[in-house]
Amino acid sequence: MPRSAGAKTDMSYTPDEIMQYLAEEDVKFIRLAFCDVFGRQKNISVMPSEMKKAFERGIAIDASAIAGFGGESHSDLFLKPDPSDISILPWRPEHGRVVRMFCEIINPDGTPFSADTRNLLKNTVKAATDKGYMFNFGPETEFYLFNRDQSGNPTSIPYDNAGYMDIAPDDKGENVRREICLSLEQMGILPESSHHVEGPGQNKIAFRYSEPLTAADNAVTFHTVVSTVAARYGLYADFSPKPLENEAGSGMHINISASKDGSDILQPVLAGILDRISDMTIFLNPSDGSYRRFGTYKAPKFISWTHENRSQLIRIPAYVGGGKRAELRSPDPSCNPYLALTLLINAGIEGIERGLTLPAPCDINMNEASPSELAGYELLPKSLHAAAATASSSEFIRKYIPEGIIQSYCNR
Repeated sequence: MPRSAGAKTDMSYTPDEIMQYLAEEDVKFIRLAFCDVFGRQKNISVMPSEMKKAFERGIAIDASAIAGFGGESHSDLFLKPDPSDISILPWRPEHGRVVRMFCEIINPDGTPFSADTRNLLKNTVKAATDKGYMFNFGPETEFYLFNRDQSGNPTSIPYDNAGYMDIAPDDKGENVRREICLSLEQMGILPESSHHVEGPGQNKIAFRYSEPLTAADNAVTFHTVVSTVAARYGLYADFSPKPLENEAGSGMHINISASKDGSDILQPVLAGILDRISDMTIFLNPSDGSYRRFGTYKAPKFISWTHENRSQLIRIPAYVGGGKRAELRSPDPSCNPYLALTLLINAGIEGIERGLTLPAPCDINMNEASPSELAGYELLPKSLHAAAATASSSEFIRKYIPEGIIQSYCNR
């Protein structure tokens, strides 16, 4: 029987198997989860007795207060659980367990809801697979831990003053990260590494590679796990891209691999991503702080790639065994991972089908280079407004992203 969202395989479970699992595991509450267009997780809890109806017709929600879902004139939507996805919440009681299931969002007539970004990624993956393309992604997410005041409200006081890869006792976040990683593992999400980052109270956890939908589900789940564990320690987990103006910003670096019929196709995929990166930046970097992060503390600012230099937009690191991968360094934790991966896959496929090639690598430190050295390199959008204008006029974005989602991002 299914154990977790992060352990998806090609096997898909039936609603009857899920119902049997709920009974055998003493599950008393099912959190039916979904995301708004900005990737913020929402849920409604139901009892096991409601699950038959949930699988057959869906559970009704009032979507009028959900960002990007259409307002009061189109408020009735339904959640249908995805039977391939179920995950026990390890911080809830052993007896009377609580599980989480991601859901499809449907209209009253049963048709898919156009602003369901998870479904958008599912359709994108299917289209890519039908053409023989296989993508895998591994996010590396940074976040800050801040103290709370006596009333439990978040402050801007970092939990520690440690630096990059410092150890305890300077690194106070060691036990917090340990509990986060163990909780993720119990949910079937496999962390690869964790450590303190450059900023005071700043931490990073990287996941193992997985297929796109699993990677996006894991990224959304990660936010919930980190916030929950942090709260148990009396802390606040901040996923904004630039919480402290004079310290390092937080990124969500996305590791990418791509193949067709077992052959590596990474280079044309990266060429496609570089070609469309400005168009998609509003969806990878959706807040004002995203643009204050660019060009600081190794965060990229120019559209370039390299083999190892960490100031570049795309880095293809040295590798031994396994498949070659690339690291896209511009996205930040405030993005919707379903939209991010949808756009990266489509840009990559365009790069293959248009026969695009990578320009020469850039091996200079972009943050320290002279103006003459930087001449000829295109900049990422400099502001949220500039990124919105670029996306609004992009044929690429309009081809792959529904108009309602574009309006939600570009007309704020």
